[in-house]
Amino acid sequence: MKVPLFKTYWNQEDIDSVKTVIERGTYWATGPEIEEFEKKIAEFVGTKYCLAFNSGTSALHTLLLVHGVKEKEVIVPSFTFIATANAVVLAGGIPVFAESEPETYGLDADDVESRITEKTAAILNLDFGGFPARDHEKLREIADRHNILYIGDSAESLGSSINGKMLGSIADSTIFSFCQNKVISTGEGGVIVTNNESVYEKAKLIRSHGRVELADDYFSSTEDNDYIQIGYNYRMPTMCAALGISQMNKISENIKMRRTNAEHLNLGLGKIKNVKTPVLIEGHLQVYQMYTIQLNDKSTRDALQNHLSKNGITTKVYFNPVHLKTVYKNMGCSEGDLPKTEALSGKVLTLPMYPSLTEAEMDHIINSVEEFFNNA
Repeated sequence: MKVPLFKTYWNQEDIDSVKTVIERGTYWATGPEIEEFEKKIAEFVGTKYCLAFNSGTSALHTLLLVHGVKEKEVIVPSFTFIATANAVVLAGGIPVFAESEPETYGLDADDVESRITEKTAAILNLDFGGFPARDHEKLREIADRHNILYIGDSAESLGSSINGKMLGSIADSTIFSFCQNKVISTGEGGVIVTNNESVYEKAKLIRSHGRVELADDYFSSTEDNDYIQIGYNYRMPTMCAALGISQMNKISENIKMRRTNAEHLNLGLGKIKNVKTPVLIEGHLQVYQMYTIQLNDKSTRDALQNHLSKNGITTKVYFNPVHLKTVYKNMGCSEGDLPKTEALSGKVLTLPMYPSLTEAEMDHIINSVEEFFNNA
């Protein structure tokens, strides 16, 4: 049996939605589906504004440009995908790496506060793998008390909530990603969500070359647009937006299936000594974009990963520390800077998770993990 790490959840509606745009023969770049998708996300999350981008990384880069972090410090996790830190650098800011907590893998509030200086402009928190970060409320309070921005990198966690409040409506501004392994996917894509009209309008300029949009679409109008700042081409293609709409139409079903599968894995893996299943915090809704366990140490984790690979089960380490990647070591980071994060990264292993994961596949995962420890 071969079990991949993820499978994108799709049906005929997704094919038809993209086909409709293609067969229309026009508005492949700036079609009405883009605004419809943005409206659908904003309503789902509970924010006034949403702006679609060609990737979550583009969305985060734009958001940091809007907030003007140039030559200022932004506190970021090292336990994350590298884009979180890279976006700060690309926006001219200085990433300050902080420790992550071991329950949901978000930033550790106590460590974050110890790293705030007069140069700190923002805290950039991570919602890992479909789990709301444990310290959201503490970090929100810290940001407000120090009069700095609180930004959410919720790339992996669309649909998660804390006490009924959706991620995307907690931070000052938040980004989501729709890369192929996310809860919903447009192949590549992302959005900014915010309640701040100024952030929305500035981001719209940056997204499309700094262009002032007219009443008519750029490709339809005979008028000449003005350009009032330097920007990028970060727009989402219409086919991707159409796919996003059809994906959003089944997000509740998607999340329900993920949570049902996670319950099965939690029950089976939870009985195995030396395996720590995901921590479930009361009031938090987890959507299980990924399913990550913890082992006692790195040698056990590596040996288990090798064993599962031999059994046809794909796994991955999410995440190894960003501050120890060559590009950041060249900027002065080194081993030992974040001992808690470094130890945590050596214990985690992400197992397969997707809506169509079968009971037979899940039992194969559970039995293979159990076999490993029985033979250890």
